[in-house]
Amino acid sequence: MMTSLQTRLRPLPVLMATAFALSAALAPSAQADDKGAAQSGPKAALTVTVAKPSTNRLPLTIGANGNITAWQEASIGSESNGLRLTDVKVNVGDLVDKGEVLATFASEAVNADLAQAKAALMEAEANAAEAATNAQRARALDSSGALSAQQISQYLTAEQMAKARVASAKAVVASQQLRLKYTQVTAPDSGVISARMATVGAVAGPGTELFRMIRQGRLEWRAEVTATDLPKIRAGGTAVVKAANGAELTGKVRMVAPTVDPQSRFALVYVDLPAAKAKEAAAFKAGMFASGRFELGNSEALTLPQQAVVVRDGFSYVFRVNPDKKVARIKVTAGRRIGEQVEVVSGIDAASSVVVSGAGFLNDGDLVNVTAAPAPAPAGSAANAAKPR
Repeated sequence: MMTSLQTRLRPLPVLMATAFALSAALAPSAQADDKGAAQSGPKAALTVTVAKPSTNRLPLTIGANGNITAWQEASIGSESNGLRLTDVKVNVGDLVDKGEVLATFASEAVNADLAQAKAALMEAEANAAEAATNAQRARALDSSGALSAQQISQYLTAEQMAKARVASAKAVVASQQLRLKYTQVTAPDSGVISARMATVGAVAGPGTELFRMIRQGRLEWRAEVTATDLPKIRAGGTAVVKAANGAELTGKVRMVAPTVDPQSRFALVYVDLPAAKAKEAAAFKAGMFASGRFELGNSEALTLPQQAVVVRDGFSYVFRVNPDKKVARIKVTAGRRIGEQVEVVSGIDAASSVVVSGAGFLNDGDLVNVTAAPAPAPAGSAANAAKPR
């Protein structure tokens, strides 16, 4: 048993000698590799792509928030006195034309009063005709002495009084005709009914509000603008208003408020909105909140891809690549944004090479390896690659 175990362990010294010889042979090559790595210098922290700022024309805009309100509202009330409302012809949201009948009151009592006034007018006109005839005869007999001066004066006075009674009776008829006209409530202008208080069967007193109407269906955006931006906005300018669901309307600045609210330090800018199309009609309603922007033209600006601008601790930075391939973190002022481009107001010039891809992983002084940006793939390549063969 011992003899067989010794026979199996006999090659162990030979194996150890072989391993020692191999390690001695590999030691010089390992030392040479370490020496070569030390001589090659520090490794690059990241492989990045770079770009230089480009000059583009960007729109000048001022953002604002405000409320959608009616351009003008009309309060439609009752001018009748103690009449019962018999019919209401419109409801909230209805489009009405100027002069259209909105509601009617009971007119039986008014018609009776009008008939009585007309009868009184006929009686006054008959008495006036008789008084005029008597006065004419008195004037004819004035020179003959058949009538005294007092009698002639009485006939002439009776004629004037009869004329006055006719005029009074005509005024009563006109008043009753006006009351009859007031039994129909009509729209003072074209527009949209925004509120209805009229109830069939109610007895409304004079001055009671029955309807409220948005005149001509016109809406406006009352934007709140800071005092700093207020001088930049002029009447007749363009504003784009955006509703909560994303629908947009382009309006025109009608007026800039002459005063600033002393509490909020905002001024109102009134923007007329065009008549909303069918798709946008539900998006813009009086009383809703909306955001928007005032368009002031455009100007030239230095822009960089959005991914080149890194935000850290609330400030914007870019990483400029120096000739030694080390990056320097530069604080910049970001301005307007359009699509994937960001305006750089200050901090760099048009000749600076700025890291684009990988900027978010770098620190000041890092060594980078610069590579060319990949060319955009043709529009049909993705479709061809996805097509089964």
